[in-house]
Amino acid sequence: MRILIVGSGAREHAIAWKLSGEIGKENIFIAPGNGGTLTCGTNVNGDITDFEALKKIALANDIDTLLPGSEDAIAQGVRDYFEADSASKHIYVLSPDKYAGQLESSKSFAKEFMAKENIPTAAYKAFTHETVNDGYVFLDSLNPPYVLKADGLAAGKGVLIIDNVEEAKAALKDMLVDRKFGDASDTVVIEEFLDGIEFSVFALTDGKNYTLLPEAKDYKRVGEGDIGLNTGGMGAVSPVPFYDENLKQKTIERIVIPTVKGLHNQDLNFRGFIFFGLIAVNGNPYVIEYNVRLGDPETEVLIPMLDESFSELILAAKNEKLTNGTARIKSGYCTTVFAVSGGYPESYKKGKVITLNDNSETLFHAGTKMENDMLCTSGGRVMAATCFGDTLQNALQASYEKLSYIEFENKQYRTDIGNDLKVYTT
Repeated sequence: MRILIVGSGAREHAIAWKLSGEIGKENIFIAPGNGGTLTCGTNVNGDITDFEALKKIALANDIDTLLPGSEDAIAQGVRDYFEADSASKHIYVLSPDKYAGQLESSKSFAKEFMAKENIPTAAYKAFTHETVNDGYVFLDSLNPPYVLKADGLAAGKGVLIIDNVEEAKAALKDMLVDRKFGDASDTVVIEEFLDGIEFSVFALTDGKNYTLLPEAKDYKRVGEGDIGLNTGGMGAVSPVPFYDENLKQKTIERIVIPTVKGLHNQDLNFRGFIFFGLIAVNGNPYVIEYNVRLGDPETEVLIPMLDESFSELILAAKNEKLTNGTARIKSGYCTTVFAVSGGYPESYKKGKVITLNDNSETLFHAGTKMENDMLCTSGGRVMAATCFGDTLQNALQASYEKLSYIEFENKQYRTDIGNDLKVYTT
């Protein structure tokens, strides 16, 4: 296998790290990559949605497999582009096509899909600029809090949960009329609020069968106690201690299997990863959202927890030889905590010099790049400190210790990742 991984975050670093130990770094290319992916493959200049440039990179390096890390490349049709070109159609793109990718890129598409397949999810209605007044009426019919979701992709920031109905109406106007999220909020989905605890389940599918990967729980809010603005992710834990055998079987039977069958039933050209964003309400799982790629920061724990060859799983998907089941995982726990730039997820400064006093392989880079032979910050989320432990507490302690070895100006991080899960491990 010679693989081109498309993306520049810690997710792509974790994937490249895992594959480099299996197929060798000489067979791994990352476009554009970051300061960390340099250690486990070759970084190549290329924008994730410049498909012509990606095709040239792939052909020049004899790539046979392309793995899009981010949602943007999938939503804009990277698979469609490669398959439509006679020079690149032989390259296996591990993702759904653009239409099937709407399972993530359109909240209303996903809701309609779940309704057809009787997959449990929150009740909802969708509204546009023309029906904003109907949206106000619908909000009046609900009990607080109120959940507003931009229909399209909004970099993980298009979901608002608001306690006051008048504030919710103002937010709806901001999204639909004032276009707070641009084209992403041309349509807004309003949902009933589900009160429970969230977690994420992941599957790799070849379009017919699936393999479940390690589950995870991530932490999106920037502030301690899960408050403040949404981010790309401040940390994650795997496995999820409350995801017991009973909840797992319900998830497989009510959500995973109906989803995979539904993709076939509805003639969706789907292969690759399914990210099930779930919430457990009174012991029953509901779908909050789908993603059509691996999550971030969840990848930074689920890939290290995988106790079998990731490259062989990809080849099994490519050859349509996956068998329904669960991948082997390591014992114990894996945790990751992000060091972020001060000010993130709002305005922050880039170009801060990074000093590392730990060369651990599982220090996954996100917003980093090399400048004049120095490692510098280039984004809001800078690095993920991933560690293992025989207990959740030991894994978290190791992640926080590793975090202390990362030095850059105005470094920030949450100190409470995983604290809400400790009650399930005693």
